[in-house]
Amino acid sequence: MSQKSYLFNVKGKVQRVGFRFHTAHTALKLGLTGYARNQEDGSVEVLVCGSEDKINQFLEWLQVGPQLARVDSIEKEETQWQELSDFKMY
Repeated sequence: MSQKSYLFNVKGKVQRVGFRFHTAHTALKLGLTGYARNQEDGSVEVLVCGSEDKINQFLEWLQVGPQLARVDSIEKEETQWQELSDFKMY
């Protein structure tokens, strides 16, 4: 199965609600690597790397997010494959 990398920009109420923590937990549970990083505009940038089927499962979760979050929109862009060892929060 081919490995993919996607960059997501998640907009809504996604800062100060545990979004990055829950994103990292969900990604690791699915065996994905990458990072979640707060952006100055209030969005969260998420890089995720792994198999396409696991990324699709992750995206389903990302569209809802954790309980206190509100996801208004997600921009998705395929990026060059990156071999990372874990999932980090910045």
